[in-house]
Amino acid sequence: MSRRQFLTYTLGGATAYMAAGVVLPMLRFAVDPILQNKEEGSFVKVAEESKITNDPQEFHFELKQQDGWYNSTATLTAWIRKNDQGEIVALSPICKHLGCLVGWNNNKNFPDEYHCPCHGARYTPDGKNLAVAPKPLDQYETKIDNGWIYLGAIVPNTVVK
Repeated sequence: MSRRQFLTYTLGGATAYMAAGVVLPMLRFAVDPILQNKEEGSFVKVAEESKITNDPQEFHFELKQQDGWYNSTATLTAWIRKNDQGEIVALSPICKHLGCLVGWNNNKNFPDEYHCPCHGARYTPDGKNLAVAPKPLDQYETKIDNGWIYLGAIVPNTVVK
């Protein structure tokens, strides 16, 4: 082995070692959130079951969330009511047309409906789209435990067909 080959191998090895020392922590930083265990189906306590009526009521609740390394608390809204069978229905207030927030009974021309003030989308109490919006309102997964209503993930509406 010549002196030139020895220096080439030594400097190449030292450069690779230093590059690995820089690249590996960056790779770990990028991949680690993907490898973390995810919480499956976490539910949040929102309201007492006894306070729910057949008319939709607006409830605000906080949800702790993690986006990569960033932890935050999101304030979410749900419209909750009992349907004709006495089951709890919790709808997302996000309009399926362009994402504005719908309100209950806020348009005197169309009573007892959800109405979007942005472009006039309308929905039935079960979230079925009547005008403008292409799909029904999404709903929250619900569960009842010890007289409290817990809301989970937002899923496509299964109440309306």
